[in-house]
Amino acid sequence: MFFPTRASWKLCIPRKDQPLVLFFHLVNMSERSRKLTPTRLDPYGFERSVDFDYASYEELMSEYLVVLTRRSIKWSKLLRVKRYVRKGIPNEHRALVWMAASGAQDQLEKNPGYYQSMLEAQHDPKLVETIRTDLHRTFPDNVHFRKTSNPCLQKALYNVLLAYGHHNPAVGYCQGMNFIAGYLLIITKDEEKSFWLMDALLGKILPDYYTPAMLGLKADQEVLGELVKVKTPRVWQVMSDHNVMWTLVVSRWFICLYIDILPVETVLRIWDCLFYEGSKILFRVALTLIHHNQALIEKAQSLPDVCQAFKEIVRGPLVDECHTFMQKIFSEPGSLSMTTLTKLRTTCRARIVAEES
Repeated sequence: MFFPTRASWKLCIPRKDQPLVLFFHLVNMSERSRKLTPTRLDPYGFERSVDFDYASYEELMSEYLVVLTRRSIKWSKLLRVKRYVRKGIPNEHRALVWMAASGAQDQLEKNPGYYQSMLEAQHDPKLVETIRTDLHRTFPDNVHFRKTSNPCLQKALYNVLLAYGHHNPAVGYCQGMNFIAGYLLIITKDEEKSFWLMDALLGKILPDYYTPAMLGLKADQEVLGELVKVKTPRVWQVMSDHNVMWTLVVSRWFICLYIDILPVETVLRIWDCLFYEGSKILFRVALTLIHHNQALIEKAQSLPDVCQAFKEIVRGPLVDECHTFMQKIFSEPGSLSMTTLTKLRTTCRARIVAEES
């Protein structure tokens, strides 16, 4: 069995209507090369041992190349989905994509009847009272949440929050969750789907954001500060000079996931990426808002000036034009890896725990 003298990886750049295929391209240099000893270097440049079995290797690779090609096609499709999600999911498909991307659909299918059982469970009177207190405060400017509307989403909102409070007693209910559940109901128009999306958000994507200690929320605000220090140091210096704590100016951004901070369509575009790519998107949004408006923030002469500047940077054409804004969040902040975020989160969590203890 002949093994060619040289093998090299080549990337086939396809047309837009073709999948991206990575394949192992074997090159026969010439008829004379067939008579030469097979190369002692592997495709990555490492020397092979003197007793390397070229015949077995060729047989193995002939099978493995089929796997590589098939896997590459799947990755190509996955990368396409990511690109489409970033460009915005059509509203009629949002519930379906959010459910699939977040794992909420799997949980719903694995736990038939679970949501209803939470509603039928014995209710904690304190939980009930806390939720009821916030119902009328949830989107008073949205007709679907007014008692005069038919149907009125206040009842569905109450059910989702109550069921989740029993499902996750460590969290129960805290302010901010009503707005999240409300948005989910507007998009899904389904209590059970909204419940499982809440579970994906609060349990997996944003753990410890809504627990009594809010450690995840506090840590991520500090992480943002560390990122600003590196990416927009002059803004960080302004914050430091005026002793402004990050929680003072960005806590609502994170706890409400930009609801009532940015325009509705912009928030939904952010959530498209949040369910598909995870919590990293929250930092990209914050960093873009800060970076794009650093000149305004740098003019601040006092703590109140800084707070006022942060109120102003979430208004105007930048955030109104959601498509342009979403393009900017993936370019202006530069590189932002999950490895970096994980390390910063670990450091900031440890610091907060030490300070609070």
